[in-house]
Amino acid sequence: MPLAHFDGALAVITGAGGGLGRATALALAERGATVVAADIDLPAAERTVALAKTLGAEGAAYQVDVSDAAAMEEFAAEVRAARRVPDIVVNNAGVAVAGPFLDTGVADWERVLGVNLWGVIHGSRLFGRQMAERVRALPTKPDRPNLGGHIVNIASAAAYAPSRELPAYSTSKAGVVMLSACLRAELAGLRIGVTAVCPGFTGTDIVRDATFVGVGGAESERLRERGHRALQARGYPPEKAAERIVDAIVRNRAFVPVNAEARVLHALSRISPASMRLVARIPAVLR
Repeated sequence: MPLAHFDGALAVITGAGGGLGRATALALAERGATVVAADIDLPAAERTVALAKTLGAEGAAYQVDVSDAAAMEEFAAEVRAARRVPDIVVNNAGVAVAGPFLDTGVADWERVLGVNLWGVIHGSRLFGRQMAERVRALPTKPDRPNLGGHIVNIASAAAYAPSRELPAYSTSKAGVVMLSACLRAELAGLRIGVTAVCPGFTGTDIVRDATFVGVGGAESERLRERGHRALQARGYPPEKAAERIVDAIVRNRAFVPVNAEARVLHALSRISPASMRLVARIPAVLR
């Protein structure tokens, strides 16, 4: 397994300004990791680092748009120069676009794919290359194997649970799952683990910040608030999901459906794809 503990590890987390990203950063910090918190909202990332420091961890905050290839190149290079090659990378940054496919415009597709899929591609490619170069450059000792690191890519139960009202979001997350499986196979020989994590309903602000297409402004706001309340009512906080991420790194899991609904939907997608296609026709509960 790539990593068995986190004391002294360097962890890079995108979308770390809140929600699952912040919870994961703090879970790793609590176990002794130094955290690099990246977010498009710099003050939010700085708050995460401040919280990590109360746990006795070191850290640094960066502002970066994960969909921007040049910005991510600069970010990865700066982390390496200022600190070193990270041991853990959690590609968590994500956005949601909800609504019918025929109402989803090109700009909406570009945004959700840019953050949810390209952000994961950029983070995996840039930091994965750094990890691979480190493994190849350092000799492995018999009593201390050269551990390459671990990449965690946050997908969603929507990756395998189709919905008539989440075509863009589900497509982006399905891409993350397949990318992770391919990358895991490629990097296994270098002792670099790759995990796809698929949360179900988790108490974050992703719905409150979502874009709803095909409806007016007032209706969009109503749907955002209704969806946000539904996630909070589910009672599954991001801290619980973060614990599953930590466990996945320790155990080098390939694929982790996080909570009960994520596991049930995954099992159903494998046992009866036809039933999943029928469920996909039901209008989303957020409506």
